[in-house]
Amino acid sequence: MSDETTQPDETPDEQPAVEAQPLTPEAEAVVEEVAEELVAEAVAEEIITEVEAEAVAEVLAEEIVAEAIAEDVVTEAVAEEVAEELEVEEIEEAPRVKPAIPGMDLEVDIVVEGQDPLSRGEDGEDGEGGEDEDTVSDEPIVSTIDLAADARYRATGKRKTAVARVTLKPGTGVYTINGRAFDDAFPRETLRKNIIQPLEAVGFAERMDVVAALHGGGVSAQAGALRHGISRALLEADPNLRGELKRRGFLTRDARAKERKKAGLKKARKRPQFSKR
Repeated sequence: MSDETTQPDETPDEQPAVEAQPLTPEAEAVVEEVAEELVAEAVAEEIITEVEAEAVAEVLAEEIVAEAIAEDVVTEAVAEEVAEELEVEEIEEAPRVKPAIPGMDLEVDIVVEGQDPLSRGEDGEDGEGGEDEDTVSDEPIVSTIDLAADARYRATGKRKTAVARVTLKPGTGVYTINGRAFDDAFPRETLRKNIIQPLEAVGFAERMDVVAALHGGGVSAQAGALRHGISRALLEADPNLRGELKRRGFLTRDARAKERKKAGLKKARKRPQFSKR
């Protein structure tokens, strides 16, 4: 056997690897400048593209509106309103400035006694009365109640534990409550105004007398029961009043009442004071 020495295959194309030399400060500065220029160019191109797209959209919108006006699809007034709305939407709201004293920028909301807190104002604001679909108007309800001398209309009204048996008859607007005068039975003016609301709404406040027998409950509950009874008696006199009286809330029995006491609690929801030790 002949001894043959194996030599590694050498490829003439392979060249020894050249080690990377560190960049000089001047070269690093040049590289940074080039990178910043590339980034700035990219951002500028994006901004230009967005601006051109907005300009094209505005031109197309103007052309569409002009064609619609020419073809009598829309009028110039409508086109102007649409343009104004678009301009208003583009305006950004100013940031809210925090007041020096918390709550000093809020408006005082005071409800006068006897005024409905849910009524709307002339400008559509709450608490001042106004015209709206859900707002109750002050105009009297047209009614065809028979005011014969012997006419009597009876009904029963309830509120909490109070019950009012009411009789309406032709008269001059006198209220007799358990044989007493109206002012003696209900000294508070707000209660009296609340009671006479149904007859005032119908326009018979001074054309009918009210005789009522009340029992149970307190003064406020009896006033609510009396108002409920008068409303139901008016319904007996003229069934056509149901829709208008119901819309104004006169026929709805006020179901609010004190919640019962619960076992283990001091009242309906009040708990005893917690003591850790």
